[in-house]
Amino acid sequence: MRIIPAIDIINGKCVRLTQGDYSQKKIYNENPLEVAQQFEDAGIKYLHLVDLDGAKSKTIINQKILENIAKNTALKIDFGGGIKSEQDVKIAFDSGASQVTVGSLSASSPDTFLSILKKYGKEKIILGADAKQGKIAIHGWKEMTNLSVIQFISQYVEKGSEYVICTDIAKDGMLEGPSQKLYEEILSKQKNKISLIASGGISSIQDLKNMKKIGMEGCIIGKAIYENKISLKELSQFNDALSC
Repeated sequence: MRIIPAIDIINGKCVRLTQGDYSQKKIYNENPLEVAQQFEDAGIKYLHLVDLDGAKSKTIINQKILENIAKNTALKIDFGGGIKSEQDVKIAFDSGASQVTVGSLSASSPDTFLSILKKYGKEKIILGADAKQGKIAIHGWKEMTNLSVIQFISQYVEKGSEYVICTDIAKDGMLEGPSQKLYEEILSKQKNKISLIASGGISSIQDLKNMKKIGMEGCIIGKAIYENKISLKELSQFNDALSC
């Protein structure tokens, strides 16, 4: 299971929101590169980088931060936020992303998403499935759809998607544990066809152990690190144990 710390960007700064609410923004560091280098120094190999300005504005805004982190660390970065066209995907890859997470576009323009998936391949494109009360939310979680998250993921797995980040918005930033039942349901329906990544609610090493036990491919960890619920030393030790 991959351990994937998160950096969310607003106005060039490292922030966290609570349940996707932009009014509940907390700035943790004004230098995202510094945070990324701390993760790398702790032995972490992966990073989840989210352009929250882009998600809200429906276009990439913080690609320079992606480029800076990619040039100055060896982290494998998955980048999301503001991906609304094939050109945006190209910008992200050209700026140093190893994978690109496509969320809102997959809900609003399935044909465009499938075209991107075909062009770049299932190893490079992550399906972003952000859910609230079982329904897909888009555009920085500001708009709700009537799409069932279970059906949404299933239809794209059938069409070639493999990597999926599923965020339960109600859990995000709450430090109350991840949506284990939702993830178990998704995994049970996909019969090993999916590399599912947990996002939202991770608050302890035990949460990570639980996610590994049910078969998650990765876990994104954000606020738990910034609020010192999980230290980088603990995360490093757990990560090392996974490699043994």
